Amino acid sequence: MSLPPVERQLIVFDFDWSLADQDSDRWIFEVLAPKLRKKMKELKKEIQWTDLVAQSLKELHELGATRAEIEDTLRIMPFHPAMVRGTSALKSRGKTTFFCLSNANIIFITTILKSKGLENLFDEIVTNPAEWDPSGLLKLRRRVDPSGPQHGCKVGCSPNMCKGDELDAFLKRHQPDFDRIVYVGDGSNDLCPVLRLRKQDVVFCRRFRGLYNLIKPYEEEGRLPCQVQYWTGAWEAEALLDQL
Repeated sequence: MSLPPVERQLIVFDFDWSLADQDSDRWIFEVLAPKLRKKMKELKKEIQWTDLVAQSLKELHELGATRAEIEDTLRIMPFHPAMVRGTSALKSRGKTTFFCLSNANIIFITTILKSKGLENLFDEIVTNPAEWDPSGLLKLRRRVDPSGPQHGCKVGCSPNMCKGDELDAFLKRHQPDFDRIVYVGDGSNDLCPVLRLRKQDVVFCRRFRGLYNLIKPYEEEGRLPCQVQYWTGAWEAEALLDQL
């Protein structure tokens, strides 16, 4: 890959399995309450995922799990040193705005970032809101309130957020246009924003996950609006980041 130098660049990161090397929603329960994790697997087709995580966090609280235990579990979640190196080096070079666009939640993301010394990496984070209540319960809710107007995504984004709409809104907030957008993603819900990119933009797509399976036909049929580079391990992603 050879990308020309640009003066104003945006990099957009999904969080779970893209920046981090695990899924934060699932990790918490796999570590602290495997029976709850099993229950989530059984219910995920019946209950919207963000609602299911919120419900499961309440049940975890009722089982006696503390805020400190949850925070400690987040801090030990797999996060590859190569990704820390690659993002930190890119940030230090300037000219790149960092945007996190994730279906996780703000508490999970900021706790993990801080544990890796990356608390100042992102200029903006768009995700599901969450906060600790005084009892130590982590209260999570959808970014798009189910009782209000809903997004009209036709690509396949989940009800809690249309990532394509959120990317468009970010770009409107940060005019003028960026010379290049780089999107780092892995999941099926990353397809919508990727389809809104331009020919000078590039997606760094993680192999063998949801986005990879969806993006391949677009690439093979010449319908992908942007360039694409594939990676499997974070050490490969670091090599791509080093070329920006």
